[in-house]
Amino acid sequence: MAIATPMRDAMAARLRQLVGSGELDLTRPPGDPGLIAPGSPAWAVHGDFAAMMIGGISALLLQMLHPGALAGVWDHSDFRHDRLRRLRRTAQFIAVTTFGATAAAEQAIAHVRAIHDRVHGTLPDGTAYDANDPALLTWIHVAEVDSFLRAYLRYRDPALGGGEQDRYLADVAIVAERLGARDVPRSRAEVAAYFARVRPQLRGDHRVRAVADALLAPGEDAAEAAGLSLASAAAVDLLPDWAAAMHRRRPPRLARPAIRAGAGGMSRVVRWALRRA
Repeated sequence: MAIATPMRDAMAARLRQLVGSGELDLTRPPGDPGLIAPGSPAWAVHGDFAAMMIGGISALLLQMLHPGALAGVWDHSDFRHDRLRRLRRTAQFIAVTTFGATAAAEQAIAHVRAIHDRVHGTLPDGTAYDANDPALLTWIHVAEVDSFLRAYLRYRDPALGGGEQDRYLADVAIVAERLGARDVPRSRAEVAAYFARVRPQLRGDHRVRAVADALLAPGEDAAEAAGLSLASAAAVDLLPDWAAAMHRRRPPRLARPAIRAGAGGMSRVVRWALRRA
């Protein structure tokens, strides 16, 4: 049992404010199964705040390597000042679709689809892009859930079995499919094959570097900046080698143990703060 203290309570409130979790109603009516069943690996992965924070930043870095995903951010958001709002929106969407009632999850999905209806344009090479493109939606989903799972394995439960990892990927595929994605990978092997197929489409250029710089920039609040800087370093370290090379951001080998130790310590403090009394 956790013992409530003013410091612990203040930290928990700050963390919940960061992702807006206090604004959500995640109750399910009796008999409502939701989109994802209680006790599934998705409940464990998505319920670990620290791993989701690190994995979420890493996912954004991975996603922006796709020209269509990058263009949506570049053309349709104030990415230099939208970092925390975007992380908050993503965290709230994942919480509702994972833990919330079926109706709330479907409403959140419909809201995102409506936003996507307005996100379209032309890439610098003249190619059209559309946020509702099923292939682009699949990329966004795979980059996201692969990052969440790798962060969970590194910073929460490295012993999570292969079968449970595959079950996680299969369970969360329903959300991507309801958003409009197609041919969504449902196992680690399918994710690896998917990345191998899509990598020739990815790019690391000056626009990627500008968006990544904005994402990883320290904030003005000292405590928040310290936490996000540590999470950001861990997020860069979490990237697959090929993605880190495209970003030109691979941490020095000798620095990686310190990054992982620091992020591991931060994760334990976050879990302590959020543990229910």
